[in-house]
Amino acid sequence: MARKTDDAACTSALQQLKADLKTGQLKTLYVLYGEEGYLRECYEKLLVKKLTDGPAGDFNYHRFTADTLTPEALAEAVEAMPMMADRTLVQIDDVDLFKQPESQRELYRAILDDIPDYCCVVLVYDTVEFKINGQMKKLAETLKTKAQLVAFAKRSERELSDWIARQLRKHEKTIQPRLCEYLIFITDGMMSTLGGEIEKIAAYASGPEIQKSDIDAVVIPALSAQTFDISNAIANGDYALALEKTQTLFAMQESCIGILGAIGAQIRRLYYAKTVAASGKGQQALMSLTGMQSYAASRTMSAAGKLSAEFCRKAVELFLAADEQMKSSYDDPERILELFIVQLSAEARRG
Repeated sequence: MARKTDDAACTSALQQLKADLKTGQLKTLYVLYGEEGYLRECYEKLLVKKLTDGPAGDFNYHRFTADTLTPEALAEAVEAMPMMADRTLVQIDDVDLFKQPESQRELYRAILDDIPDYCCVVLVYDTVEFKINGQMKKLAETLKTKAQLVAFAKRSERELSDWIARQLRKHEKTIQPRLCEYLIFITDGMMSTLGGEIEKIAAYASGPEIQKSDIDAVVIPALSAQTFDISNAIANGDYALALEKTQTLFAMQESCIGILGAIGAQIRRLYYAKTVAASGKGQQALMSLTGMQSYAASRTMSAAGKLSAEFCRKAVELFLAADEQMKSSYDDPERILELFIVQLSAEARRG
């Protein structure tokens, strides 16, 4: 229930920002954050354009980073009257106000608590996580009551599929829904990644309808998709293929601990899938439990059906042991990872 409430709040805040941009009735303080950087950047640009589109746009635009922001500079920018415009824009990039020294934090809070109507302050979080620290009650209350907090969460599979189809139509290409799901699966499902991949696919495809071969020809699968293939090879009893794909990731200079973590995550999902199936439930239950999207959930349910519950349990134990060894010993990480695959294969043969 909490997840649905959070999703509804994100949607409501974004809809309000859209309405503010459309009417021009912008608030004095916005906080833009969240993992979907593509959308966040789009709305950041819309705000900047809306507020700096006049002849004195540069004069009315004040931008700060962690290296340039001080309470004095912020106060001066906020109080500066606009020239040949109704509003000024003050943008602050990647500054965690909660981590500032107490004396400065209180000064920032006081400024943000009393922004004049002719100024709009926008806090943008990209590389720095935004999270309200409830222990710092005054600053937390100011942000909760004065700011429009707009979280750009990762889009749902349906939203992404519709967006992919729209982007391809601009190139006079069509794509089947199932291939949209596949493209989302083999990328990280982020619009910033998908945008570039869509351009490559559209340029490569010779026909009007996108084929799976077009996607496979130009898209380099994300680590999560490649490690999914490793766990799927294990489920199919093809341990030579699992090792081959693992060595391919070594050659791509992927982090061993990252590869192990991704394989471990999929092993846990296989265990969940086995448990879900044993309780008489199916793919939707797995998606609800893990947050997986339909393509990955379908393949995971299918793979889990080939494995015993005992193997899934033992595989989780082997992963935890390998993870601890990789983090706490001086042994070669590649050797630990390859040994882990071999152990999984031996366990599978025992059933």
